[in-house]
Amino acid sequence: MEIHIGDRVADVELISKEGNKVQLSIDGTPYDVDIVMAENGNCSVLHEGNSFNVEFIRNEGGKKYDINILNRSYVVDIVDTQAKYLRMKRGSEEKQDDKLVAPMPGKVVKIPVQVGDRLAAGDTAIVLEAMKMQSNYKVSSDCVVKEILVNEGDTVKANQVLIMLDIIQG
Repeated sequence: MEIHIGDRVADVELISKEGNKVQLSIDGTPYDVDIVMAENGNCSVLHEGNSFNVEFIRNEGGKKYDINILNRSYVVDIVDTQAKYLRMKRGSEEKQDDKLVAPMPGKVVKIPVQVGDRLAAGDTAIVLEAMKMQSNYKVSSDCVVKEILVNEGDTVKANQVLIMLDIIQG
């Protein structure tokens, strides 16, 4: 999942959870922590022999928190896959970049284009499946397929570049 901490964007993945012991990855770096939930949104986090008391204050909607740790406060926004998908769909209506990027982890179902194909705005360039839902990813500008970096059946990570494009200036 994607987590926004102020201006920072972190990719957080839960690897395993057994009791209070949690193994997670933040931007690809693994962490082993021991988390004990207390009352009123407080918890104790033990990491590499250091103990931290953390206060979580949930804001409206339940996906945004004010987090207090030591003498610092952070605004944290958890962007789940549904919110990320909706944001990506809105963003696809903006100016086309020179690449198509996976908005979330998934599987490449179909690639209906080949290198050298000329695409018009609105053409589907790749079909991904995530959370048992298939999505057509379309280009929003006229372009030419420059390079295809994945194959049908491949598993892809969030933010992985799938297809490189040459944008046709018009």
